[in-house]
Amino acid sequence: MSRTGEIVLTVIGALIYGFFTVVGGFMVWLFNNEAIWNQASEEISQQQPEVASGDMEAVTEMFQGSGWFLIILTLISVILGIVCIVFMKGNKKPKAAGIILIVTAVLSTLITFGGMIFGGVFYLIAGIMCLARKAPAPAAHETVE
Repeated sequence: MSRTGEIVLTVIGALIYGFFTVVGGFMVWLFNNEAIWNQASEEISQQQPEVASGDMEAVTEMFQGSGWFLIILTLISVILGIVCIVFMKGNKKPKAAGIILIVTAVLSTLITFGGMIFGGVFYLIAGIMCLARKAPAPAAHETVE
């Protein structure tokens, strides 16, 4: 039985998660770059003098942490998607792949408060398809006399 639909949906979901891995990497790079951050801090302090420098440092630390969190979560999701593709290839373990895809989709969406719903939708649909599609029953050979 061909699992092309499930594999395509899983690849699309993995690509979306991969995009968010790049976004998380960009966040970490941006908030670790002293020159950019100092310039932004100066502009913000000129436009809004009531914002303290301690507040800006807290925001920086928060975004750095969320960037690493995003990288780790999406990398795990991509790796699990690749594992599921291997399970689906050749119809080896489609049930296990379906369960992994559904759990990954639900957990990544809930952990990010809906932020990863775009990739999660593709994983969820592929997971449901893996569980719902059954291999066709072998045809009974009838003998005609």
